[in-house]
Amino acid sequence: MSHALDSKISLISEMIETKIRKEKELEYYQQQLEELTKKMFFLQKDVDLTNTIIDIIQSEKIIDIEQHMLNKHNDKLIGSTKK
Repeated sequence: MSHALDSKISLISEMIETKIRKEKELEYYQQQLEELTKKMFFLQKDVDLTNTIIDIIQSEKIIDIEQHMLNKHNDKLIGSTKK
C-alpha cells in the first residue's frame, strides 16, 4: 500500500470515530433535554397549582374582609333596620 492510501484510510477512520463520538454526545444531550423538559413540565404544574391556591386564599380573604366590613357597618347602610 502506498503512503497516500494509508493517510486517506487514517483520515477516514478518524472522521468516522469523530462522527460516532459526536452522535453519542448528541444522544446524551437529547436524553438530558427530555429529562429537563419533563422536570420543567412538572415544576410549571406545581407553580400553577400554588398560584391557584394563593388566588383562592386571597379571594377568601377579600370576601372575609367584605363580610367583616358589612357586619361592622351594617347599621350605617342605607335601608338598614338596625340603629
